[in-house]
Amino acid sequence: MKTIREIKEELQAASGMEREKLLELYREDTRSGVVSLVKKYDREKELLEKEKQRIEDMKVYENTYSHVGWICGIDEAGRGPLAGPVVAGAVILPEDSKILWLNDSKQLSAKKREKLYDVIMEEAISVGVGYASPARIDEINILQATYEAMREAISKLAVKPPDLLLNDAVTIPEVVVPQVPIIKGDAKSVSIAAASIIAKVTRDRLMAEYDKIMPEYGFASHKGYGSKSHIEAIRQYGPSPIHRATFIKNFL
Repeated sequence: MKTIREIKEELQAASGMEREKLLELYREDTRSGVVSLVKKYDREKELLEKEKQRIEDMKVYENTYSHVGWICGIDEAGRGPLAGPVVAGAVILPEDSKILWLNDSKQLSAKKREKLYDVIMEEAISVGVGYASPARIDEINILQATYEAMREAISKLAVKPPDLLLNDAVTIPEVVVPQVPIIKGDAKSVSIAAASIIAKVTRDRLMAEYDKIMPEYGFASHKGYGSKSHIEAIRQYGPSPIHRATFIKNFL
């Protein structure tokens, strides 16, 4: 009879149907350690099936408009911070995309976002990223700057212009492509969720680079948002070149 450790290693090494056959075999084993192992894999399978269904439910807009052609999700990161750019992501996923765990980037851990970023970049048909600088935000306001970043992200797509945009809540001016604004779209559409992750990870990485240049502000930790430590740093050191003057005027 195999030891519990051997069974554990065997299950870890197996996958798919091979693991399913082993689990069926070991269901007859009454040892508590084996029973726990079988229950563990059963729970993992149940969670995986639930996630697959959740992702299918998040394709409702993509499925509704699948007849139009390329569908591009649009979202941004960084409308609220006191420092740094606003970043927009544009993502066209394959119609048969099987990427799991996509969600509003704010609902994901930084580690999960980083992993999904790599998966999206590898599997997406095309990805575009756009930026609007702090100076531009001060010049034309954050909403108009966000629109600019979104238009740039669309222009950076490597394929022909998409046939439809699924946007997180907004309708982007000066864009001829048909648009569907979806409230809380990053939690309702896989395309928008993917764009949300691309925008968030891109911006977070950029703020981490700024932190290396200006460590006194703590950009790597708060990413430019108005945390207590960030506001104290602004008052102590004054504004940096990447602070938004119109956002921090009440803290000086």
